[in-house]
Amino acid sequence: MLLCAPTGYLSKVFPVKEAVKILADAGYKAYDFSLCGKNNARDLADSEDWREKAEDLKKYADSLKVVCKQSHAYFPSSVGDEETDKEIYKKIIRDMEIASILGAEIIVVHPKQHLKYAEHAEELFQINVEFYKSLIPYCKRFGIKVAMENMFQRNKASDSAVDSTCSRAWEFCKYMDAVDSEWIVGLLDVGHAALMDADLVDFIQKLGNRRLKALHIHDNDGKRDQHTLPFTKSLDFAALTKVLADIDYQGNFTYEADGFMLKFPKELLPTVATFMRQVGDYLVREIENKRN
Repeated sequence: MLLCAPTGYLSKVFPVKEAVKILADAGYKAYDFSLCGKNNARDLADSEDWREKAEDLKKYADSLKVVCKQSHAYFPSSVGDEETDKEIYKKIIRDMEIASILGAEIIVVHPKQHLKYAEHAEELFQINVEFYKSLIPYCKRFGIKVAMENMFQRNKASDSAVDSTCSRAWEFCKYMDAVDSEWIVGLLDVGHAALMDADLVDFIQKLGNRRLKALHIHDNDGKRDQHTLPFTKSLDFAALTKVLADIDYQGNFTYEADGFMLKFPKELLPTVATFMRQVGDYLVREIENKRN
């Protein structure tokens, strides 16, 4: 099991190559190429010479002996406007190819959730089953798997997280079983699950290692999607590492915890990255030590 670090925040502060070098120098052996949000990685994907830049980054990462294991495609996957959604779809397909050039095994693609879940759950289910099935030919072409992720929406009136697509284990399993393809796998975002007050142990047990192939690991206070470092907020990481060992989870251990970096000066970010790697290494060891 490899600990993977996201390029997300670092690639906002530094050029993409420098972000990858910081992670390599911090001791990471793998990275997650964050094509979501506004950052230099997204700029790479939207450039005219994106393929050449991706190939150049792959060579550079290889020279540093750090590999891309996972990536995150553009999001949102839809906004409900037909023309805009066509353009988003094109971005997602391009992101799949970029991730494959970098060597990623899995790219995360959010389910569509432009409709209010409470009123359109079944419609979103049908939309998303069709959506993920449409990505399978591209998975085969590029040799990369797509991971669907458990999501949440926000109730504006109460300013709280509420259910959305795959928020609950039963629905996540329903989605995956309906798509029924080795090319479409499950990614559990533990922070999103915590926002829904879901039982993480039960959630992971229900997904099992047949469906669960990827993770987003971070912490929050149960109210906000803070994407911060494990052990700094409310999640039970002792229970999390135990259940991952119990189901014999075989995927990578991918951080999405770079919110922890936000308040640190630029000059300290390499040091922060090293500390975060040390925390991640501890969690990976805990999983391996708890395997039956």
